[in-house]
Amino acid sequence: VSFAEADETPTYAKDVAPIFREKCEACHRPGYIAPMSLQTYAESRPWARSIKNRVETRQMPPWHLDKSVGIQDFQNDRSLSDNEISTIVRWADGGAPQGNPADVPPAAVFADDDVWNYAERFGGPPDLIVRSTPHTMPALAQDHWWKPTVPTGLTEDRWVRAIEIRPSTSEGRRITHHALARLQQEEDEGQDLTQASGLAAGLLMEWAVGKQGEIMREGSGKLMKAGSNIVFDIHYSTAGEEITDSVELGLYFYPKGEEPEHELYSRALAQNYDLDIPAGDDDVRHDSYHPFTENVRLTGYQPHLHNRGKRQCIEAILPDGTTEMLSCSNWDFGWHIVYNYEDDAQPLLPKGTFLHTMTWHDNSAGNRWNPDARNWAGFGQRSSDDMSFTWTSYYELDDDEFAAAQEERRVMTNDDDN
Repeated sequence: VSFAEADETPTYAKDVAPIFREKCEACHRPGYIAPMSLQTYAESRPWARSIKNRVETRQMPPWHLDKSVGIQDFQNDRSLSDNEISTIVRWADGGAPQGNPADVPPAAVFADDDVWNYAERFGGPPDLIVRSTPHTMPALAQDHWWKPTVPTGLTEDRWVRAIEIRPSTSEGRRITHHALARLQQEEDEGQDLTQASGLAAGLLMEWAVGKQGEIMREGSGKLMKAGSNIVFDIHYSTAGEEITDSVELGLYFYPKGEEPEHELYSRALAQNYDLDIPAGDDDVRHDSYHPFTENVRLTGYQPHLHNRGKRQCIEAILPDGTTEMLSCSNWDFGWHIVYNYEDDAQPLLPKGTFLHTMTWHDNSAGNRWNPDARNWAGFGQRSSDDMSFTWTSYYELDDDEFAAAQEERRVMTNDDDN
């Protein structure tokens, strides 16, 4: 922002509306999960001070990544830039003027919610659709977390190449805050991770308003085994009337007999079962580690904590003893965000690397999610207990593939520098 621009008060029509179009209206429009629409000046003006507070503190849009450390290139980055935040703050501080209505950009065009986004690309609707057990959200109630387990019905193993997830009706979008689908099945080593740890074996997909789906990186896919289940984790909020809905998970398979070179894993790594969170303490740190015995390419991660969660960082401890901070993010129990790295930013970690997870919890009365700051907390399945692990998506590379990936990254980095 130039000094001249900084002295001018931004207007809704010319400066703020384009930001709302791109970053806010997917949720903030009639019939969707946000509490108010921001599609017009008349709708936005009364909320100017509240909007300022939410964007200035980076509570909205929901993207809790720490922008001061680690990798910053993500496929699904919904955050505001520093300039965008400055524009909104100066607009609100300047009285939130409307400006010339002729400057307002054209209305945003959103994808049809009833259409599968990848149907045209793959020549038809998903090969398999798994629906969560319907859930009824009362007109007035506390938020609900609905976690049904549903069989996939698969009688043979299949490789997944793309995934979509969505509420099944337009009414469902009014109450669905976000939804996750996890894969529950026997792993190759014969260990059922769900039974062993109380956690599903792999995170398949997260849905939030404005998110379409995921197409696997070329040559990679997720293996779904015969007899597997989907464990849904759905956050519902009230909409002022009773609504019943379910969530649909759409899976596109590779053709039978065609197997990708790499299996993409999404696993709960560096689980810490020894949490010790004293009553009233607002900054409790725990560390946990996971060794990679093969070379890996990390494609994404998602922190997992409960009500007392505050922050999580992941760091790579390389075989030579050096460390590389990968990512840090603050935690808000209301949003479970998957951070998917851009292809050219995905960490390449040699065998022998340890994934170091650092987690902080806030058990004070100042934490709005804390059920009771008077109580000690430890590991447990209830939301009133807590957890500390990282859902990590990755696939393994042999030594030749890893060397080729490193060379590709080196060339790419040198090109960028030039």
